[in-house]
Amino acid sequence: MEAKANGSTRKPARVIEGPSNPIVTPLLTDLYQFTMAYSYWKAGKHNERAVFDLYFRKNPFNGEYTVFAGLEECIRFIANFRLTEEAISFIRETLPGSCEEGFCDYLRGIDCSDVEVYAISEGTVVFPKVPLVRVEGPIAVVQLLETPFLNLTNYASLVVTNAARHRLVAGKSKMLFEFGLRRAQGPDGALGASKYCYMGGFDATSNVAAGRLFGIPLCGTHSHAFVGSFMSPDEIIERSLHSSDRSTTCKDFVSLVQSWLSKIQWSKSLNGGFGETNQSELAAFMSYALAFPNNFLALVDTYDVMRSGIPNFCAVALALSDLGYKAVGIRLDSGDLAYLSCEARKFFCAIEKEFGVPGFGRMSITASNDLNEETLDALNKQGHNVDSFGIGTYLVTCYAQAALGCVFKLVEINNQPRIKLSEDISKVSIPCKKQIYRLYGKEGYPLVDIMTGDNEPSPKVGERILCRHPFNESKRAYVVPHHVEGLLKCYWPGNSGKVREELPPLKDIRESCIKQLEQMRPDHMRRLNPTPYKVSVSAKLYDFIHFLWLNEAPIGELQ
Repeated sequence: MEAKANGSTRKPARVIEGPSNPIVTPLLTDLYQFTMAYSYWKAGKHNERAVFDLYFRKNPFNGEYTVFAGLEECIRFIANFRLTEEAISFIRETLPGSCEEGFCDYLRGIDCSDVEVYAISEGTVVFPKVPLVRVEGPIAVVQLLETPFLNLTNYASLVVTNAARHRLVAGKSKMLFEFGLRRAQGPDGALGASKYCYMGGFDATSNVAAGRLFGIPLCGTHSHAFVGSFMSPDEIIERSLHSSDRSTTCKDFVSLVQSWLSKIQWSKSLNGGFGETNQSELAAFMSYALAFPNNFLALVDTYDVMRSGIPNFCAVALALSDLGYKAVGIRLDSGDLAYLSCEARKFFCAIEKEFGVPGFGRMSITASNDLNEETLDALNKQGHNVDSFGIGTYLVTCYAQAALGCVFKLVEINNQPRIKLSEDISKVSIPCKKQIYRLYGKEGYPLVDIMTGDNEPSPKVGERILCRHPFNESKRAYVVPHHVEGLLKCYWPGNSGKVREELPPLKDIRESCIKQLEQMRPDHMRRLNPTPYKVSVSAKLYDFIHFLWLNEAPIGELQ
């Protein structure tokens, strides 16, 4: 028997699993979606063919770009869309008693086999007003998809954009670790943050569950509590450690570390930098190194970074080096991160020079402590020697902006274009089924995104194209593109027989996202006063928007 996903009628394709979070079911929606579905069904309109656009109106974080995310979860949702008997019973009890039983029979039969979904690829840099997702299908069914789609894309796109912004400020050479699990908005917020921060350019997460679910690299060592749990080196019972090649065994690693600490203390090049270090901290470092000799990274700010943490770390790292191991580095979680990272680097370089240990001066320095875009930018301006950043609260909670504000608007019903009007121009929708193209200039940068009617011919390379602002008649420009990219792809064909675009692995989306961000013109991406990216419509679509606007807007009458 051929395995096929819900709604797939073409050649056998990979079965699409359900959403990552099992709570994402057809009941994860607003009540008015079911009341509207009943009203459509009661009026006999439930099977009318509708087209909806999912888009946002304003870029987040006072920037001029957004990264689209959440598409895979949307496709997983519709691929497995079915209302269980338990769910239908609950809806029957929830709706007013006057609702007819036939509606429940209707709900038993619906799925997404007659729905089509066209979308911009996940991880793409996107802009306001441009449809990220276009959903076509029976209006009652598509309305039931509205709230879940918005829920699955709003936070995903917001947090991946936040991650991308942090990556751009930190620079390509730095490692970024997501440490937000304990501060995130619940388990789902934490898992989503880990997934989409990785997509936006972070290198690893501390979230073990996310590592298992999404294949994200994991990172983490120990906390201040681990350091504080030790009292003295006397607590260390098992003191032996094999060399890295297993050829010899150090019987007393503790004594080896203490001898190195003594050498550091008597070193002329380091003389006067510190005196007696904290011995409980030293015991914690030795214990951790004995457990993880190949992955020794120490948190050095429990007591005093330069007078205790750094010397203790160096003593343990040098002892490990004697046995053929290479320590990873340190983490700073408080204090003046710029100053401390520079002082730590000087100390490491002095150790390398004094004791002839190659590469010791390049020991990794990781910084954490409530970091955000602003602190990363400030550290860059001050000058620092941090190699990696662990970022949590401000990243995963999107502290600078609570929500993206995606919307889901009807643009066509029964092949008739529809428009939503408003006194607020930003809330006027762009009607009809559309195609979206990205036009590139001769330098390889994207110049403008242009929306056209679905039946209009696509823009061509070398062709002079008039690009118009959707609502401002004076804003217009000709563009002669050197490359044209169609953005909408069919990710769910329903019963249309069209080829379904496969969902790429998370790692591939991440690579594509990073590449896209690098392709954007720098002035669109800068933190302060970025240049707005142009989003336009074709001349034909512009004329139609304003024709429909005048046709639908009531004419006032002066008394």
